[in-house]
Amino acid sequence: MGAPESDLLAFEVVDVFAPRPFSGNQLAVVLDAGQLSTAQCQALAAEFGYSESTFVSAPTEPGADYRVRIFTPRTELPFAGHPSVGTAHTLVRLGRLPAGVLRQECGAGVVEVEVDDDGARLTGGTVSQRPGPDVAALAAACGLGPDDVTGRPAHLVGCGIDFAQLEVHPGALDRAVPDGPALDRLLPGVQGGVSLLAWDPATASGTVRVFAAGLDWHEDPATGSAALGTGIWLAAVGLAGDGVTDYRLAQGAAVGRPSELRGRVAVAGGEVTSVSVAGAVRAIAGGTVRVPV
Repeated sequence: MGAPESDLLAFEVVDVFAPRPFSGNQLAVVLDAGQLSTAQCQALAAEFGYSESTFVSAPTEPGADYRVRIFTPRTELPFAGHPSVGTAHTLVRLGRLPAGVLRQECGAGVVEVEVDDDGARLTGGTVSQRPGPDVAALAAACGLGPDDVTGRPAHLVGCGIDFAQLEVHPGALDRAVPDGPALDRLLPGVQGGVSLLAWDPATASGTVRVFAAGLDWHEDPATGSAALGTGIWLAAVGLAGDGVTDYRLAQGAAVGRPSELRGRVAVAGGEVTSVSVAGAVRAIAGGTVRVPV
């Protein structure tokens, strides 16, 4: 005998920053989830098992269009990129909100997501930039040596959740292996993780691998919040000057989920004034899920 309808919630599964279906980063979007407790959200996120799941409800902040809570399989995050992009696009695709600029309430405040037919562009909130750990120590915690890094400084950067950004030579990316205890010691309190970037200035593009703190330092296929941090880092080290710089990032190939992220950073007087990331969203599945007791 099935569960009564009152014990079921609708959900959608989408691939975000996905050049085609069954690529990019998977996301479960649970709808009408305002009555769920934190423990129930966490149980469902663990059940889905994706890097993040979102839980959508009515907004509580003035001017917001909806509220979202974001969970990894083991913890809640105040902000994340691919969940924000995927949730906004899903709400428009289902006809719950009109296309255009949506205002999403999350743990980091209210952020804007512009939705079109193919995907969405997320604009980060308050920019955060502070010195990162020693480059050699951070490289060692990622299984790399002094010759694998370019020498540019690491920074802790983000828009609601911080990542340590470290530039490495292209050949080093495939050799990176995170040392969880070492990263815990180097990055206490960092909710995002570490993003390793191999940058090509000739094409304003790069390849990244992101090891996420909220996933116990396992690799994430596509990380919009880290891509926002990359734009801030590019400005901090002089690779993005005054004006608007567009950049592209490839991610996820190492875990069989190739992803494409399109970043944009605006700089005035050497300071980042805005940073955004865009990508495609592919609908994969939908159904209902039982509410945890």
